[in-house]
Amino acid sequence: MSYETILYETVDQVGVITLNRPDRLNAFTRQMHEDLRDAIATASNNDNVRCLMFTGAGRGFCAGADLADGASSRGDGPPDLGLSLEEQYNPLIKSLRDLNMPIVAAVNGPCAGAGMSLAMACDIILAARSASFLQAFCNIGLVPDAGSTWMLPRMIGRARAAGMALLGEKLPAETAAEWGLVWKCVDDDALSQEAMAVASKLAAGPTKGLGLIRHALHKAWDNSLDSQLDLERDSQRELGRSHDFGEGVAAFLEKRAPNFKGR
Repeated sequence: MSYETILYETVDQVGVITLNRPDRLNAFTRQMHEDLRDAIATASNNDNVRCLMFTGAGRGFCAGADLADGASSRGDGPPDLGLSLEEQYNPLIKSLRDLNMPIVAAVNGPCAGAGMSLAMACDIILAARSASFLQAFCNIGLVPDAGSTWMLPRMIGRARAAGMALLGEKLPAETAAEWGLVWKCVDDDALSQEAMAVASKLAAGPTKGLGLIRHALHKAWDNSLDSQLDLERDSQRELGRSHDFGEGVAAFLEKRAPNFKGR
């Protein structure tokens, strides 16, 4: 499938989306949002895709919004950035939240602004040692968006999130790993291979169960203990009737590797 601003391919049941504007550090444009919307829908509607992975072409993951795009301009007045969020960025983050499969991010360089939001919306982030994370909004008089003010303090704590958001300083990948922002920091030349290994393992797993795990983790940030216990009960009831649970138990008893079907 061909797109203007991204590449999309399926490898070992992994839908691989590569942001492909390397001359602009893969910064978001309206066209990129349209391309992403279609690719994500294509992946979610394909039974042979059981994990999604994001990475960037060239020397960076994503620099955030392309300020030269003018996608939010209306006439001769100032741009309506709220409209841009409402129509583009917020639906993107929500679509990733609602996916019923795990998502991996392979961060291969600068990861800033809404690009960082995209990475944080994934379940597992692997970062190259040369990668960096940046909340640069304060440097141009804006507030972090695309879910950053919600996700970042939950991932690294309020004090560190405030430092990133108010000071606008780059966070090296190794520090991001120490803070719990990313799952693992790896050598640059190993990033692609390690990320694909993680994504392939997830794609071969019990997709229905993995999907309910990610939804449960999302709910845990806001649920009471009672609500979360109820959610776990309902999820186990549903999964107890699934093919993959039966296969997992059988494989355990027979001392063999399970052959999950994702259902």
